[in-house]
Amino acid sequence: MRQPLLRTEAMLLGLGLLLLALACLGPVLPASPHQHDFADGRTLWGVPCALDVLSNLPFALAGIVGLWALRRAPQGALDAVSHACARLFFGGMIATAAGSMLYHWAPGDAGLAWDRLGMVLPFAGLLGLAAAGRVSARAGALAAAAVLLAGPLAVAWWAHTGNLLPWAVVQIGGMLVVALLAVPALFPLRPRGLAVHLGAVIGLYALAKLFEAADHSVFHATGWISGHTLKHLAAAAAAWPVLVATSRLGRRP
Repeated sequence: MRQPLLRTEAMLLGLGLLLLALACLGPVLPASPHQHDFADGRTLWGVPCALDVLSNLPFALAGIVGLWALRRAPQGALDAVSHACARLFFGGMIATAAGSMLYHWAPGDAGLAWDRLGMVLPFAGLLGLAAAGRVSARAGALAAAAVLLAGPLAVAWWAHTGNLLPWAVVQIGGMLVVALLAVPALFPLRPRGLAVHLGAVIGLYALAKLFEAADHSVFHATGWISGHTLKHLAAAAAAWPVLVATSRLGRRP
């Protein structure tokens, strides 16, 4: 028998439809003509754009440690959807590291497409974890599936038309939904959901976006590290709350 739509599921569905309408009907958002012009192009140890390339290694480390911690968790500590979304998140961190390293080794549109496709996976995993933990397992599965579908379509649309708006909606809009799900008065944690501190994730991701915008300013101020390199480190650190929540599963009685 089909379960009726919960109030929180209806809220999440409404937000998703609003974001879809914005992506489809909103104004064209052209990409910056300087999007590949990073501040730090130094070659170190034979690696071009070395710090922007190597600063992606923490993504891979977070993914590997997270998958190991998830494997050690007691059976049944998470519901099936949360477990699948956690695997998607941590596996996506490894894919993000690979795609971003490929892009920053030789910045260009083709590499950027692979970079963004890698990012779709942890976005989907995180949104699925948040929805499954705060709304319902059904909502978590649908949220993750929606991002897995919308993300590649948004990347393909940008590559075909130059319109960045659908990708911005997937990236920024998805994080705004996670920020809303972080409000416990509206969306309390469900049993067998992963107790991620979503506010910390959003805060670190917002810091990463600020570093990204200040790429050249930070490099000129420090003379040795760029804002984009710090962006990678802050974005990788956003996986820490998910790692902490996953590692605590093994200590549950």
